[in-house]
Amino acid sequence: MRTVEWREGKVCLIDQRVLPAEFRVLELETPEEVARAIREMAVRGAPAIGAAAAFGLALAARRSRAADRAGLWRDLEEAAAVLRAARPTAVNLAWALERVLGRCAAESDPDALRDRVLAEAQAIADEDVEVNRRLGEVGAAIVPDGATILHHCNTGALATVDYGTALGVIRTAHEQGKRVHVLVDETRPLLQGARLTAWELQQLGIPFTLIADNAAGHFLRTGQVDLVLVGADRVAANGDVANKIGTYKLAVVAKENGVPFYPCVPTSTIDLSTPTGDDIPIEERPAGEVTDLLFRGMPIAPAGVRVANPAFDVTPHRYVTGIITEKGIAYPPFGLSLQRIAG
Repeated sequence: MRTVEWREGKVCLIDQRVLPAEFRVLELETPEEVARAIREMAVRGAPAIGAAAAFGLALAARRSRAADRAGLWRDLEEAAAVLRAARPTAVNLAWALERVLGRCAAESDPDALRDRVLAEAQAIADEDVEVNRRLGEVGAAIVPDGATILHHCNTGALATVDYGTALGVIRTAHEQGKRVHVLVDETRPLLQGARLTAWELQQLGIPFTLIADNAAGHFLRTGQVDLVLVGADRVAANGDVANKIGTYKLAVVAKENGVPFYPCVPTSTIDLSTPTGDDIPIEERPAGEVTDLLFRGMPIAPAGVRVANPAFDVTPHRYVTGIITEKGIAYPPFGLSLQRIAG
């Protein structure tokens, strides 16, 4: 199934909190349930979050008891506010909500408006799959046969509606017959690499090796990596990239060792209204995501320890080789190339 989809009046999504031990599908019936699933990372990855939020608006439209257009629109705006607040960093969430509301604003009949909201949400989901496939084709062109690719976090089908961004590039290269090997960062604190990327690569039959986050520098310095591919939750107009915490460190070490570093993003993740990475809000996650992990059955930290748990960091554009999109690869100067691709 797709990571997130509409089925018989419900939003159905793969619960990524329990993978790889269990494959479980959540059936959500209210926009509040969708917002909670986004906040608790049952669904995650910028494109998947955007599609889930759009379907959350469709739930709001179907559940609204308003008999007139004005009342229904108020219910949609209230639902959009709840969904928008679920996670602040990923621009696709706000982008999807704004697209649905913007394209449905002219509809005057309440029943037609309900249908239009669902149709627009479905279009966002369907387009995401096609965009990711095109992105995979663009990116695979720069992947040499026999490459070892360092990958951070999870950017596969689970992070999108289907197929994936950076893992979609790897998947396409593999399907083209290129011999690729992936070094999978475990990606703390929620271990999306160890739990999700490793699971996806196993399903696809792509060779990989799981490594601790702190081992990445060793592999880069010793010449065992040909390129680094990551995703992103927001790209600023100047090419600064917000992605899962730990990405900045990878980019710096990659540049130090002459290894190309490419974020892979749909153009919907490029936010030309955000001038630089300093303007991107960084989400702070609960302390328990760090302290509640177990080591040999025991908590890894003393009770009551103080925790800082930012979910993302910002990689300045000077460390970025290029940004792979479904419309081509943006190269420096990013202020011009991103405007040309996404403007």
